[in-house]
Amino acid sequence: MNIANRTILITGASRGIGRALVTEAVRRGAKRVYAGTRSVLRNVADRVTPLTLDVTNPSQIQGAADVVDALDVLINNAGIAIYDDLTKSDVIEQHMAVNFRGWLSVTLAFLPLLRRSRGAIVNNLSLASLASLPIIPAYSISKAAAFNMTQTWRALLAGQGVSVHAVFIGPTDTDMTRGLEIPKTSPETVAQGILDGLESGEEDIFPNPASQPLVEPWRTGVTKALERQFAALIPEQSTS
Repeated sequence: MNIANRTILITGASRGIGRALVTEAVRRGAKRVYAGTRSVLRNVADRVTPLTLDVTNPSQIQGAADVVDALDVLINNAGIAIYDDLTKSDVIEQHMAVNFRGWLSVTLAFLPLLRRSRGAIVNNLSLASLASLPIIPAYSISKAAAFNMTQTWRALLAGQGVSVHAVFIGPTDTDMTRGLEIPKTSPETVAQGILDGLESGEEDIFPNPASQPLVEPWRTGVTKALERQFAALIPEQSTS
């Protein structure tokens, strides 16, 4: 999947990793970048088309799907992270609505275009999807659910020419981590790592220094082996 001359949709594109992905995709020669945001996006390049897209709003998702007539890459990046202790069910629901169900709804809306182009789905997950980060457990739960969904889409779409990529992002210097005094990677570095991984065909992408040590243990580990074993239960499909 070469980014040059491709059409890409990025959700949560107003700031942080999302905005960095928009910039990096343009730099790599993307033909068109649709930037999905809940707020007005200003000062964009000529090849960037802003879309009003709250991933929890069905009418906005449909409106975006009506605007986009071709798509090669969908990057599910929109997300929230609220510090909690699992005592407030509404906080858990907020996370699931955005980080899980929002991604599912957006993916379903654009899947016909991705099937047509034999494109790619990129889900920006977190190391917290592999092991809970107890200071933001609702976020961790929603990301774990999104990871399981990513594995499922990968198995279901394998015979239809659509590749599905999981991105395990470590601490990044964004608004979400502003209160954490830990080493962080810049959004620009993470965006480069994500698109590098996509272009090199990596199923599971570890785009920054905090996640890189997991690459080999993950690829040869029991969890990945179990994913492949379960995926083999899907009847073989033709890509023709």
